Amino acid sequence: MDPVRSVKIKGNTVPMKRRILVVEDEEKLRRVLELQLASAGFEVEKARTAEEALKVADRADLVLTDLRLPQMDGLELLAAIRRQNSQTPVIVMTAFGTIETAVAAMKTGATDFLLKPFSLDHLMTVVGKALEMRALRDENLQLREELGRRYAFDNIVGRSAPMQEVFATIMRVAPTRATVLLAGESGVGKDLIARAIHFHSPRRERPLVKINCTAIPENLMESELFGYEKGAFTGAMNSKPGKFEQADTGTVFLDEIGDVPASIQVKLLRVLQEREFERLGSNVTRHIDVRVVAATNQDLRAALEQGTFREDLYYRLNVVPMNIPPLRERKEDIPFLAQHFVTKLGPDTGNRVRDVTDAGIVKLMSYHWPGNVRELENVIERSLVMCSGERLDAADIKLEMAPRSRAQADQADRFLPDGLTLDQYEQDLIREALRRADGNKSQAARLLGLTRNALRYRLTQMGLES
Repeated sequence: MDPVRSVKIKGNTVPMKRRILVVEDEEKLRRVLELQLASAGFEVEKARTAEEALKVADRADLVLTDLRLPQMDGLELLAAIRRQNSQTPVIVMTAFGTIETAVAAMKTGATDFLLKPFSLDHLMTVVGKALEMRALRDENLQLREELGRRYAFDNIVGRSAPMQEVFATIMRVAPTRATVLLAGESGVGKDLIARAIHFHSPRRERPLVKINCTAIPENLMESELFGYEKGAFTGAMNSKPGKFEQADTGTVFLDEIGDVPASIQVKLLRVLQEREFERLGSNVTRHIDVRVVAATNQDLRAALEQGTFREDLYYRLNVVPMNIPPLRERKEDIPFLAQHFVTKLGPDTGNRVRDVTDAGIVKLMSYHWPGNVRELENVIERSLVMCSGERLDAADIKLEMAPRSRAQADQADRFLPDGLTLDQYEQDLIREALRRADGNKSQAARLLGLTRNALRYRLTQMGLES
């Protein structure tokens, strides 16, 4: 373990020795420990009693304490340090070790337990392990703080009234465990909103597990969501927890919930209602504590009418509905989003672009943005790569606005092809999509902009569903 750590002081990174506090009433052993740790490059502080140690414990990176001390003992010192700082590793030493003593020390929060007499090599191994664990915890905390900043509202850009309403709803709903249903077109930022809800909630330190319901094949969905036991099916060589178990005490984000098959909808309803489920191949009921955030770009009410989505599940999901507006309905956000993406993506593209000209903003504002915020980010990134100046001008911004051909315009004027009814035209489109997808219904549904269940419903109406 490196005895030096980096500390930021007034914006500058400064190397500092790690400080170890040795609490030992026997002077000779205290001196031996001091010399050993100092020779390894650590800064060492010493204390004869627990009372002396508490005055300087908050400065230590690690505390090494004897269990038997005059007046306050080592376990009481450990408990007091835990009240001061829950992150400081504490190693307990004793010549009177029993299993009960070790268990008591670990329950109080000791990082490790050393039985006297111990070798100095063993001491250094234990100290190194404890400091590595602290470094990992500190790094994990830093990453969580960075994630929290990433999904802070100043990074989900939106100054328009609809987005301010979304932000206000996030702040009201995040502290609760209420189920949230996010609705909006692809690319509007439902994923960011779901993460913002999690990172502003009391569960922010717990897992956030995203489940993309369109990415999991129907025959694997139950085992992916709820796990399976060894031998549940061919190839199940070991038991495996599902994504709901992985998210226990945290948040589950169910993306594209409208694509969940009917058989899985029943099990999801039970999780939402009873907070319990069974793994595939098991009859043991497992209880979990998860907060559910779901998202869809489909009209679930239409799915209810078609019978492809359960009404009881819909109402369980729709406790707090949030509609994320498409970009074309909040164009006043485009200048701020464009500047945000220039600042965010500029360093990665290696250019000197600082902002967007007024002409560039006018061009961005005049576009209809079918791909929403995701498309705007892609356009800004592409434009940054191609731009040679310091500002993005209208000429630098390349939009995908392919003009319609004359034949397409004439066809649009006629509305429907000659001699076809609406039902016939829809059926021809479905057959063509199936042909292009080589019969793959999931791929055909994507080509048509439908959910898998909605396509299956239409095929049933046509008498083609097998």
